[in-house]
Amino acid sequence: MNSILITGCNRGLGLGLVKALIGLPAPAPTHIIATYRDPAKSQDLLALAKQHANIVPLQFDVKNFDLYDQFAKDVDAVLQGAGLNVLFNNAGISPKSTRLNFTKQDDLVDTFVVNTVAPIMMTKAFVPLLKKASDANPAAPVGPQRACIVNMSSILGSIEANREGGLYGYRTSKSALNAATKSMSLDLKGHKIMAVAMHPGWVQTDMGGAKAPLTVEQSCAAMVGTLLALNESNNGGFLQYDGKPLPW
Repeated sequence: MNSILITGCNRGLGLGLVKALIGLPAPAPTHIIATYRDPAKSQDLLALAKQHANIVPLQFDVKNFDLYDQFAKDVDAVLQGAGLNVLFNNAGISPKSTRLNFTKQDDLVDTFVVNTVAPIMMTKAFVPLLKKASDANPAAPVGPQRACIVNMSSILGSIEANREGGLYGYRTSKSALNAATKSMSLDLKGHKIMAVAMHPGWVQTDMGGAKAPLTVEQSCAAMVGTLLALNESNNGGFLQYDGKPLPW
């Protein structure tokens, strides 16, 4: 894997993925492009980038759809025409309203924009760079060494596994993202670009809370291991951080 772009890296799982990638045995990815929104809230990422030349922090808001094409050009310039091996759509939000009687229209719309619309539009913008990477490695097997899209999903997006109800904005946005991932896997299969949805587990982040059983380090180390092991048989799949298949 020569290059990876991860959205939402100022904290939590995004920052954890960057740390897990730079901790890999050599060779680590040549380009780890990590997006962040607010420099004041991204000090850990920016400090890490000063210590590792292969980390390229780029300020970008996934809700700013008018700048997607320019952002793709900026990434292309960083990659110097080599194409993008992995697009990891990590940025996401969870609304505070959970139960039906507290659910708000604005919360639903905002959550769908960030969790569903943004990953779809980001993928659309980066298909040319993913194709470029895939075409440049015709001998490589389908997977992250060639071209791969990973959409950060959640078990809460599983319809079959829903036993508690509630969480309308988060559950439905992740279910929709899973459906989009499946379509991506079919639409891009001919270009040898694969797509998977990944559940990070219940993790000790601002979103997951302190009672979660997994640390950010544990989840991200496992996700990176799963990412590197992906192959054509996983295309269109819904996987847990450790590679275990999940029910839709």
